Amino acid sequence: MIPEKKKRRHLRNIALLVLLLLVVVGTYAFQAFNPRAINDRENRQDIGTGGRVHDYYNRDTENKDVFVENYGDRPIMARIRLSEFLETKSDGEAAFTPLVPGTVRENVESWTTWIPTADNINVRANVNGSNAFNRYSTLTLGWSRSGQVAPWYMPSFNHDSDDLRTAAAGHARDWIEGDGATDGVTDGTTHPGDGTDAYWSSGDTFDNSAGIWPGQEIVQEVAQNLPQGRPPMTIEQWDELEDYQKIGDFWVIDHQTGWAYWASLIEAGNATSYLLDAAEMTSAIDETVSNGYYYYGIHVDSQLISPRHSDDFLEGGDERLADFLTGIRNNSMNDAGSTNPRFEFDSPPSAFNFDTMLPGRVFTMAGEEYRYLEDMGSGNHMIIRHEAIVNISFNMQPQVLNDWFSALDAEVQAMVQPVVIPTPVPVVPGNSITWIDGITYWLPANLANFPAGAGDVTSVNPSGTPQAFALSFADVTRLSTPEGPFPDVRARGSARNTAWFLRTPSTGNNVWSLSLAEPRGRMVAGHLNTAIVSVLGARPALIINPN
Repeated sequence: MIPEKKKRRHLRNIALLVLLLLVVVGTYAFQAFNPRAINDRENRQDIGTGGRVHDYYNRDTENKDVFVENYGDRPIMARIRLSEFLETKSDGEAAFTPLVPGTVRENVESWTTWIPTADNINVRANVNGSNAFNRYSTLTLGWSRSGQVAPWYMPSFNHDSDDLRTAAAGHARDWIEGDGATDGVTDGTTHPGDGTDAYWSSGDTFDNSAGIWPGQEIVQEVAQNLPQGRPPMTIEQWDELEDYQKIGDFWVIDHQTGWAYWASLIEAGNATSYLLDAAEMTSAIDETVSNGYYYYGIHVDSQLISPRHSDDFLEGGDERLADFLTGIRNNSMNDAGSTNPRFEFDSPPSAFNFDTMLPGRVFTMAGEEYRYLEDMGSGNHMIIRHEAIVNISFNMQPQVLNDWFSALDAEVQAMVQPVVIPTPVPVVPGNSITWIDGITYWLPANLANFPAGAGDVTSVNPSGTPQAFALSFADVTRLSTPEGPFPDVRARGSARNTAWFLRTPSTGNNVWSLSLAEPRGRMVAGHLNTAIVSVLGARPALIINPN
């Protein structure tokens, strides 16, 4: 939230906002203190190692920044959960009245967990009283500024993994440093800064050589948070993304539990974008307490773990959480290993282990974005460009494929295996095809009636030529399985909003293509071989062998 000058409230409030941070005891943090778990401690010393939650707050501007830094030398996973408390007391009343019955200021464990609705991150759900806060407090989630990439922060000086304090700045109060106080007054800061928005900027330094703050006594320069890849969303909204989009630099909230998960590994030296950017009281508090007091607090519960212990996050979570956490650990929803770069990171061929890729995995190699199709055995792998090269006709496709291949990185070209593309390509007559289960344009029921077309399946052929090729009607049919890269019709249409030609002709001058019109990904034979459509084009495929 870009702070604005706030009008003075005429009520006498003892605190506009108090931020508390409670480091978890129990499954994670307690092991560092429990002698009966000394082996656990040694085996899991990296749980939380290198991780520090930053908590910047200024009660005058209502700016509130919460994010996670990895100061260590190995990746970590993180989740954060917010809970709220509000109580009011008008003049003449003997005691405060909590907004949610049964909650107690001094007992943060009783506070109300923030739970968003499944389809709107900005509206609290009617779960255990969370929606009661909609009237009084507005939380600004995520970070976005026009013309700016990401905010700057002062890295933690405190690199002691046994020290469970947070980097709390301004009016924020670390739970340990503040001795668990909930009075709106006690100082509990552990980090420089006044908690206002954009307090740090590029090139700033801080001299901690006098040991003002916990940790190293050094002069340190600011670093920049990771850019927010997507605004925070619920796991329900996350589920609507395509698989390749589900892992990245953004927060995903399990609306069953309130836990917010960073949707990728936090690599060494990086800091997440903001989960929370501001917490503002609404004018409704003036209506409720025209003369009197109120107390509002946010409690931040954080857990930072090693990726190999990601299953520790599963208990009580959404049924989709297991797949999500596995995707985070493996850098992709379509990978069986964790060594391959995330899809948005352009990497050389040597960075990839294709043997761990699963069908549908998207990756960027030597300047081109691809979708992994299948392991063909003997070290061979079929891949396809993720986006079609559009605004061309079917008849122009062979030259477009040749030009694209010629421009590929030399190291990629060296991996490409020879194939033979039949000339002419066998026809599959569109007006004669019937469809399985009556699902038109999904899977043909009678392709075997056209043996030449059914046999046009691309494979490595030593007598052929290393080249880019368009998939055939038979290729797409073969790859359209629950375990394959095209488990449903929409997956076949997942080409960054482009439609694409197959190499297979239909009857007359018509040709087969994968449609963009809904439901996208249908195999249709409605375009002429000379037609040029702005969103339709060639989608080059390759068979590669990195060995």
